Amino acid sequence: MEETQTKNRKYYWGNTPEEQDYYKLHNITSTSSIFTSPRGFSLFTRSWLPLSPPRGIICMVHGYGNDISWTFQATAIFLASNGFACFAADMEGHGKSQGLKAFVPNVNDVVEDYLSFFTSLLDSNDYYYKVPKFLFGESMGGAICLLIQFSKRLFDGAVLVAPMCRISDKVRPKWPIPEILMFVSRFAPTLAIVPTADLVDKSVKVAEKRLIGAMNPMRYTGKPRLGTVMELLRVTDYLSGRLIEVELPFIVLHGDADAVTDPEVSKELYEKAKSEDKRLKIYEGMMHSLLFGETDENVEVVRGDILAWLNERC
Repeated sequence: MEETQTKNRKYYWGNTPEEQDYYKLHNITSTSSIFTSPRGFSLFTRSWLPLSPPRGIICMVHGYGNDISWTFQATAIFLASNGFACFAADMEGHGKSQGLKAFVPNVNDVVEDYLSFFTSLLDSNDYYYKVPKFLFGESMGGAICLLIQFSKRLFDGAVLVAPMCRISDKVRPKWPIPEILMFVSRFAPTLAIVPTADLVDKSVKVAEKRLIGAMNPMRYTGKPRLGTVMELLRVTDYLSGRLIEVELPFIVLHGDADAVTDPEVSKELYEKAKSEDKRLKIYEGMMHSLLFGETDENVEVVRGDILAWLNERC
């Protein structure tokens, strides 16, 4: 019965259309638009705004294979209903943004896209510079947030949810597959042949939510592309060697049962970072999708920890 009810849902939150009436239920407004980055890429963007002047600004980055219009925006709606103006964009090759599905040939370009978008929206309203500004990143988005803070000191802190500072050995291809894939990727980087398990199954604990996540009409269901995997391996190796250089205030949150990104690296980030203001939350038994895939009770715990950290800095 539960599975049948889930399959009959048109939207991840139920049967309520994704319209302003839904956002009004949460006392927020939401808009969407297209942002053209300096390199000419068209990025689909969204905002979620409280009805009163915001207490803070949150610039959000989703993870690999995800987008900002399905489960990801549940967190943005929650934060906006608590007084924070939230902004996000689908990265290259994801959601409604330009690019071949799930193909990210150069993470540095993605970082520049986000930095241009976030800077432009902050410049659009003088008030935004008067309140605290935070980065928020999930998984691959957490890695991008760290790369952004290396590029420009624009933000007052970061919320890093299961950040992809290193890919877990549980999903990383075993030798000699990486060496073979690296060779082939030089000639055919867009090939979708990397042997990995479905990330929804690896990330989401609750069975019903697995079905809801898989219903996402913008979800990429193919195998990871060679060029994307090689780029993620490069970037995570690069990041894991620069953890000591992180100076931004941050909270990092990770489940100890995460089989996609490595919670040990989040501990390493906490221990090595130069940041004087840093906090680590490791959740026993929780998996990769902390803000959607866990039980509702667990999701509320993680949300509460994030909101408390933000409130202390606003």
